[in-house]
Amino acid sequence: MSANPQRNSLAALTLGALGVVYGDIGTSPLYTMKEVFGPGTGIPLDAPHIIGAVSVIFWGLMAVVTLKYVLLILRADNRGEGGIMALTALASRAAGGTRRLHLTLLLLGVFGASLFYGDSVITPAISVLSAVEGLEVATPAFKPYVLPIAAAVLTGLFAMQRFGTATVGKLFGPIIMVWFGVLACTGVVEIARQPAILAALNPQHAVAFLWAQGWGVFLAVGAIVLAFTGAEALYADMGHFGKRPIQLAWLGLVLPSLALNYMGQGALLLRNPAALENPFYLLFPPEWLIPAVVLATVATVIASQAVISGAYSMTKQAIQLGLLPRMHVHYTSSKEAGQIYMPEVNWFLLLAVLLAVFGFGSSSAMAAAYGIAVTMTMLITTLLTYFVVRNAWNYPLPIAVGATGLFLSLDLLLVVSCSIKLLQGGWFPLALGLLIFAVMATWRRGRELLIDSIRQDDPELMPFIQAISADETMHKVARTAVYAVANPGTVPQALLHNLKHNQVLHERNIILTVVFHEVPWIPYQDRVELEPLTEYFWRVQINYGFKNTPDIPKALELCKAKGLPINLFETSYFLSRETIVPTKGHGMARWRETVFSVMSRNAGSVAGFFNLPNNCVVELGTRVQI
Repeated sequence: MSANPQRNSLAALTLGALGVVYGDIGTSPLYTMKEVFGPGTGIPLDAPHIIGAVSVIFWGLMAVVTLKYVLLILRADNRGEGGIMALTALASRAAGGTRRLHLTLLLLGVFGASLFYGDSVITPAISVLSAVEGLEVATPAFKPYVLPIAAAVLTGLFAMQRFGTATVGKLFGPIIMVWFGVLACTGVVEIARQPAILAALNPQHAVAFLWAQGWGVFLAVGAIVLAFTGAEALYADMGHFGKRPIQLAWLGLVLPSLALNYMGQGALLLRNPAALENPFYLLFPPEWLIPAVVLATVATVIASQAVISGAYSMTKQAIQLGLLPRMHVHYTSSKEAGQIYMPEVNWFLLLAVLLAVFGFGSSSAMAAAYGIAVTMTMLITTLLTYFVVRNAWNYPLPIAVGATGLFLSLDLLLVVSCSIKLLQGGWFPLALGLLIFAVMATWRRGRELLIDSIRQDDPELMPFIQAISADETMHKVARTAVYAVANPGTVPQALLHNLKHNQVLHERNIILTVVFHEVPWIPYQDRVELEPLTEYFWRVQINYGFKNTPDIPKALELCKAKGLPINLFETSYFLSRETIVPTKGHGMARWRETVFSVMSRNAGSVAGFFNLPNNCVVELGTRVQI
């Protein structure tokens, strides 16, 4: 046994963070320098501009990633969890204030989450495509096969998702460690040949470079921002690895390796401007090109895996917060609840990724689409962090403004710079994000209208159950009936149908409400709230956080400690299945009501979502007008 298991655990977590957290930002050197000096930016390929561009990248990594994310935002944990959804819940809870402010922060967070799907499409497409394009450097004969090979790699990646990432995930950290080692070594070799590039460590060169661009600074920054994409993953994956391993991995390996490689590419361009054709792959000797392409492809697949898994997690959280309809969730690990596979999300992403690959045709064309969704998410993260610094940490207003104001200015510069590329492809992830946002807003509003309609049409619960409990002629069966409801104050439709058609009353009737709170986790001891109503009826509320995995039978076992023992083998679960009927009125636009109706009709099974035993579920339908 190890003499220091805590140190071993920290090392394992740090290695895991390398593979999952830093795959995206770690593959940015594949295409960033080529785009900075591409024809679209108009930046001259001479020594002052090469040194200046590398200086901006280096100090941008220091400011945007190190200072903002590693030192500030990683402190804003929501019970150990990070990411835009966790931050939104933390900020809205800390801000207090009016319902309008709470709603505004919620909408900001939901929009940021919607933009994540745009990143989940563009990241696999540009990363894998840029890696496979290295074959063109080896020999131009490969050029016609780049797109088909990239599409095949991506299709294989998405097809493998249903098997889970547990086995492959163990290899992520070591492979990415090799990748960063290669980045550092190839960079050091070129720096040794052209040490003049070390002048980029002086921030004056970064300032001079940006100042010299004039209004063209937005075009320049719009390309340089490619070096920072993936920074949001540091915060999003905090719950998996913890703050310290992510910080150690960044400061100990990732930042030095990225800095050395970007400087190495700059040194190569100083020595040989013709290397702009592909400054990353031309760092390697010709005989190493094919192994470099293979390693880069594997690294980009790992980077893609991180955002794909993130899309599954984000979707599950959105479902539990009432922002999306239920979908099938397959748990691919018996030990890790976070390792999930969602087929609907998987195939939607694959379709969008393939459309991006063949629609844009090259990583250079796709670079215009990359960045706007990421930078807008960064901006929203900074805005939400202000409310955490000011209201949750109780810092004085000048400190709160100072702590976030600088980063807000940087984020605004990045967003504006990426917005210039809107017509060249930036519209794609933005349109995808807006589509997801519209779907989320429609589902949430539709559920509100549905619950209001049920509340108006169904009788009040207490007078009804008091009357039937006192009816001695009512035939009673010695079993437990669980009625899952959205509104615990009215009579469940399933109960009305059961009494009407079966004309029996169970000896134990549980009016069950499941509430998902805006916190990641609800402790096991706080999971169940129990309230006796009459001799035959109890009201039970089961509480979950948005990262908990719902399991109703397991939660009902907790009722025994509160005075209500339940024999799960003698329990029936009665569910209402609503058929939505869109009508003219003041609810939503007719097209939104139609969309909500279609989503509701195709939503996943309630029984499957709540882990109910199939042979104990009775589902009864009802038509509801909204």
